[in-house]
Amino acid sequence: MERGTGPVLATERYGSSESWKYIAKDGVMERKRDGPESESRGNSVVGVFKSVFLPQGYPDSVSRDYLHYQFWDTVQAFSSSLTGTLATQASLKGVGVGNKEATVAAATVTWLLRDGTGMLGRILFAWQKGSKLDSEAKKWRLFADVLNDIAMFMEILAPYFPPFFTLIVCTAGIFKSIVGVAGGATRAALTVHQARRDNMADISAKDGSQETLVNLAGLLVSLVLIPLVTDNPVLTLSLFFLFTTLHLFANYKAVRSVVMETFNEERLSIVFQQYLRDKQVLSPQEANLREPVFIEFRKTVPIKLGVRLQEVILSLDELELALKQNNMPYLLGVKNGM
Repeated sequence: MERGTGPVLATERYGSSESWKYIAKDGVMERKRDGPESESRGNSVVGVFKSVFLPQGYPDSVSRDYLHYQFWDTVQAFSSSLTGTLATQASLKGVGVGNKEATVAAATVTWLLRDGTGMLGRILFAWQKGSKLDSEAKKWRLFADVLNDIAMFMEILAPYFPPFFTLIVCTAGIFKSIVGVAGGATRAALTVHQARRDNMADISAKDGSQETLVNLAGLLVSLVLIPLVTDNPVLTLSLFFLFTTLHLFANYKAVRSVVMETFNEERLSIVFQQYLRDKQVLSPQEANLREPVFIEFRKTVPIKLGVRLQEVILSLDELELALKQNNMPYLLGVKNGM
C-alpha cells in the first residue's frame, strides 16, 4: 500500500497494457493509473496508437492469429500499393496522357469500356462463386491477390501493344473486378473469424485505418519512384517483379497464419482422414496447417445441400423406400454413384 493512500478496492484492465486502480481515500473512491509515472507516459503514447489502429479491447477482443495476419496483410498492402502505382502510370500512358495525337474522346471510350466489362465480370463472378467464398476464404483470398498481380502486369504491358490496348485493359478490368468481389467477401469472412466480442464493425473500421496508413506510406514512396521509372521500362518491370514477389509471399504468409476454428470441406476431410488412420483428433492449428491454400482446378465430388425433392426422388416407389424407417427431417441421396 502506498503512503498516504487507502486500500486498493479494485483494478481494471481492458485489452491494454495500461491498468487502473481504485483507492479508498478519505471516504472517497479515487481512480489512479497503475505503475510509475514515466511508464504511464510511455503507455499513453502506445495507448493512443492502439486506440487509433487496433480494435477496442485488443488483444482479448480478437482471435489469436489477428496480429500475425495483420502484419503480413500490411506488408502485402504496401507492396500492392507500389505495383498499383506502376500499373496506373502505364494505363494513363496507354490512353494518351502526354501524347499530343491522343484525343479525349478515345481515352474516355477506352476507360468506359474497361469499367463496363469490369462491372459485368463482377456480377458473373458473384453469381458463379459467391457461395464458395465463405467456406474457402483463404483460398479465394490468395487467388484474388494472384489475379490482381496478373491484372496489373497486363496493364503495364498494354501500352507496348497499341493495337490490342483496349482488349488488354478490358481483360485486366475483368480480373480486377473479380479481385474486388473475392477480396471483399473473403475479408468479411476473416473479420467474422477475428471478432471475439461481436465487434466486427470495429475490426473492419480499424482494418480500414491500417490500410489507409499503409496506402499513405505507399503514396509517399511512389512520389519518389515515379520520376525514376518514367520512360524506363526495364526499371519498371524490375520493380514490378520485386514488389510482386514480396506481395505474393506476404499474402501466402498471411493466409497461412489464419487458424479457422470451424470446419469446411477441406478441413473436415483432413480431420476425418487422420482420425480413421490412427484415431487422433487434430487440433485447429494442425488442421489449418495441412489445409491447401491454393485453388485446385480438379474434379471433385459435388455435394449439394437443400436441393429440390425431385432431384433426389424420381418416383413414388423411391419416396416410400426413402421414408421407410427414416425419422429424420431430411433425406440423403446419391446420384450416378456420386
